Amino acid sequence: MAKILCVDDDPAVIVLKTAILEQAGHTVRSCSTADDAIRLLEEERFDAVVTDWRLGDGRGRTIVEAAKSRFSVPVVVVSGYVGEAFQAAEPLADLYLEKPADPRELVQVVDALLRTRRDSASLGI
Repeated sequence: MAKILCVDDDPAVIVLKTAILEQAGHTVRSCSTADDAIRLLEEERFDAVVTDWRLGDGRGRTIVEAAKSRFSVPVVVVSGYVGEAFQAAEPLADLYLEKPADPRELVQVVDALLRTRRDSASLGI
C-alpha cells in the first residue's frame, strides 16, 4: 500500500503504531526524534507521516513543517497535546487525533488521506 513515517519518542507507542499500520498493509519506518524524522524525509520518499507533537527534543512542529512545506506529505498528529498542536502556526497537520487513538480510526484517517492525495495526483491537482 503506502510507505509511512511514524515518529514518537515512546518506544512502546512506536511498536504499537507500527504494528497497527503494518497490519493495515502499509510499510512503516519509525524513529524517535525530529532530527531523525527530517533526515529520513530527506533520504526516502514517504506517502504519509504519523507523528507525536511533543517529542523528547520537543520539535514535533518541525516534522509537520518539513513534511507539509518541503515534501508535500500528508501528516497526522497523534498526541496528548492536540490542543497545543492545533494552535501552532502554519502549516497545520492534515488531522489531529488525541492519544490514545483508536487503531481503526488511525488506519481510516491515514487511508483517507492517502486516497485524497492519490486522487489529487491523478487529476493533476
